[in-house]
Amino acid sequence: MARRGASAQTGRTAKTGLERGHRVKTVLYRIAAGLLATTVLAGAAKADVKVGVLQSLSGTMAISEVTVKNAEMMAIDQINAAGGVMGQKLVPVVEDGASDPAIFSQKATKLVQSDGVVTVFGGWTSASRKAMLPVFQRLKSLLWYPVQFEGNECSPNIMYSGAQPNQQIVPALTWAEGKGYKSYFLIGSDYVFPRTANLILKKHIAKDKLSVVGEEYVPLGGTDFSAVIAKIQAAKPAIIFSTLNGDSNVSFFKQMSAAGLPPTKLPVMSFSIGEQEAQAMGPSLVKDSYAGWNYFQSEPGQANQKFVAAYQAKFGKGAAVTDPMVHGYLDVYVWKAAVEKAKSFDVDKVRATAVGLAVPSPMGVVKFAANQSLYQPALVGKLDPKGQFIIEWQSQGQIAPDPYDPVAFPGKVCKLH
Repeated sequence: MARRGASAQTGRTAKTGLERGHRVKTVLYRIAAGLLATTVLAGAAKADVKVGVLQSLSGTMAISEVTVKNAEMMAIDQINAAGGVMGQKLVPVVEDGASDPAIFSQKATKLVQSDGVVTVFGGWTSASRKAMLPVFQRLKSLLWYPVQFEGNECSPNIMYSGAQPNQQIVPALTWAEGKGYKSYFLIGSDYVFPRTANLILKKHIAKDKLSVVGEEYVPLGGTDFSAVIAKIQAAKPAIIFSTLNGDSNVSFFKQMSAAGLPPTKLPVMSFSIGEQEAQAMGPSLVKDSYAGWNYFQSEPGQANQKFVAAYQAKFGKGAAVTDPMVHGYLDVYVWKAAVEKAKSFDVDKVRATAVGLAVPSPMGVVKFAANQSLYQPALVGKLDPKGQFIIEWQSQGQIAPDPYDPVAFPGKVCKLH
């Protein structure tokens, strides 16, 4: 009996030891599995981060916006090739706004809500921006907007790198006055930017005791300018200021030339025609016309030459580079710099850090003011036969952005930070 008891005890002890060993192995396995899962999750979290690219890839604005998308994508590719942002690869989610404000709103919602992008780069027309603004406010996200606009807006959910009126249309008027032009005909596409821009221009023209001899609008994408040209012929302006957008410009310049009014006879100052649009229309059609921007491809400097060479290497020898393309490109780099300084993709931290952050660009070193708009110079260029704007005039240094023109909107200020 003693032997059987001892044997049973020994069996129980051995069994207990095996059970303990099994439990220890199980715990160790679970710890290892947990560590592995954590490592995998951490790796997945560091694998990529989504950003939105939202431009018109079809419709009347595609002539201008496809190349802005190209420039934004080039910046993303360059950043990924250099190691990404905080060690994370950028995955662009590209959407087509189709030149329709309602579609821009829908696609912005999709990008932020469904795709989970951390920020969005894009937009062109003010109609598209205003359609997207409630989306970014409601979803507490951030849009980087690369195109000149009419001002009179100030939102914490948008970084406005395109020119404010005091950085483009007002300096262009100053240039025109200096050239002796006293009578102005204003023509634009029928939406918020041209109408507000022309309101500002009319206030300044009246203040300077000059005259507006005509003001006409056509639908965005409109192609019939016969009635407008008849009014221009009757009004006999010294110069036309044009806020026409998209491929309407092709029809306008063709019909003006057919009516015996090419830019060599009646000067035209455009605010939405860049090198890309000029070359797409045919430089001979718009030769000697003027444009007011903050960047031209012809700008000197190694930073710009390097950018142009990189773009043409990627998209074809002789591919044109425009102001909105450069702003779309630098937006991506400013966002990257702000994320890395803030050590966070959080919208509020990024926008706060972006303000005042000096970042190199093809335009030189740039930075955003407290109103989330960019400091930048104003330029006037004249189109040469090769489709390049030769700089005729530029401001003395960079101009501080002012969303609310003091002549048109006295007493209004933008306070965000």
